Amino acid sequence: MFLLDTLRDGLADLETRGLTRRRRIADTPCAAHMRVDGREIVGFASNDYLGLAAHPLLVEAMAEGARRYGAGSGGSHLLGGHSRAHALLEDELAAFAGGFVDAPRALTFSTGYMSNLATLTALAGRGTAVFSDALNHASLIDGTRLARADVSIYPHADTEALAAMLEASDAPVKLIVTDAVFSMDGNIAPLARLVELAERHGAWLVVDDAHGFGALGPQGRGTVAQAALRSAHLVYLCTFGKAVGAAGAAVIAHETVIEWLLQRARPYIFTTASPPAVAHTVSASLALIAGEEGEKRRRHLGQLIARTREILQGTRWRPVDSPTAVQPLIIGSNEATLALAARLDEHGLWVPAIRPPTVPVGTSRLRVSLSADHSFDDLDRLQSALARTGETA
Repeated sequence: MFLLDTLRDGLADLETRGLTRRRRIADTPCAAHMRVDGREIVGFASNDYLGLAAHPLLVEAMAEGARRYGAGSGGSHLLGGHSRAHALLEDELAAFAGGFVDAPRALTFSTGYMSNLATLTALAGRGTAVFSDALNHASLIDGTRLARADVSIYPHADTEALAAMLEASDAPVKLIVTDAVFSMDGNIAPLARLVELAERHGAWLVVDDAHGFGALGPQGRGTVAQAALRSAHLVYLCTFGKAVGAAGAAVIAHETVIEWLLQRARPYIFTTASPPAVAHTVSASLALIAGEEGEKRRRHLGQLIARTREILQGTRWRPVDSPTAVQPLIIGSNEATLALAARLDEHGLWVPAIRPPTVPVGTSRLRVSLSADHSFDDLDRLQSALARTGETA
């Protein structure tokens, strides 16, 4: 059949270029030590930065939430699906991470991807000028495209280039859009300078803190809190499937912004609300993150980050200068990256190979994702395996 043949040809082309993606099956909960595809491994693949995904407190909170609210929400937030658990979580989020703006309010979503699509399509439209960092996540890129706005891409973290673009724009509405922690490089956006530019040019600053929320900042309140920023121009997006250890996402901003999203954001209006049990679990996680145990886990994670940077700098490949739990090691070609990942797998280490289009051509890399659940013995094992594979590469 011709239609199937075109797909088969496309799949064969991906395979030839080393771009085929394959799933692995986890037989145990997300943790540093897992059984994957029937084998015991040390996992450096997840975004469970604080090691909370299988924490007994969160597991019990999920069960309690299901007993109290049931397994599903039954409808969209505006048509019967907005539970007491959702309402409480939104109030807690506004208090937890809303110190950057007056009258903070939060709106929860089923996924981070959905929150980004919702925010950008509601705030931007035809005639709006959007200025997007070159290394932004796919969800931010897709959100700007769906908004049908005039999009300008500024070089990664280049605030001088961005300033010139903003100065040249006469659009009535402007948005600056950026990841806070860039998911494939691990570096942090120059948020203080971005706030300054947003205020000078009357622009919204949309910050996606998916990889910082929970793991960075005082009490895990994220990168904006870490930089001690405050501005009415900030629109803050955070996710719960990474350091928080659960699922879902939220947008936190001035109450007027949130009310606009509630009224106009199609991905919010026309989607079934996430199960209330998930919101109940996120509430439990926020309390843990802000407390003594959360602080202990962030401190240990910081020590792991410092040690991993030393390890990667001692290899024959090129590490990225990252102060976060995302520690990339640039290998270069797709084939060499896949081969190195396969050799590490033989040593019982799951370190995923990241290839285009996720990263630019020629910069395929291993992405070492750290968790507070890892030990220094795990890092010694990684160091030993990298040394052995480097000798035979």
